[in-house]
Amino acid sequence: MPIVNHHSSVPVVVDEDKCIADKGCRVCIDVCPLDVLWINEATGKAHMKYDECWYCMPCETDCPTDAVKVNIPYLLR
Repeated sequence: MPIVNHHSSVPVVVDEDKCIADKGCRVCIDVCPLDVLWINEATGKAHMKYDECWYCMPCETDCPTDAVKVNIPYLLR
């Protein structure tokens, strides 16, 4: 039986260099209807809490610094 290496990644990726959540920004967290984003207390930056994203895109669209990227799976494009 072949072994399949399955690489899973979260759909929402935040560029910590661009993220200004540590300066008080909460736009991505506020616009997410599923509350899957949170602030990492260690870094002060936004991160995806769990993989239940609907790919609705307001977190990416509304981010004032373009720090949020939603990776839409190929089959949903």
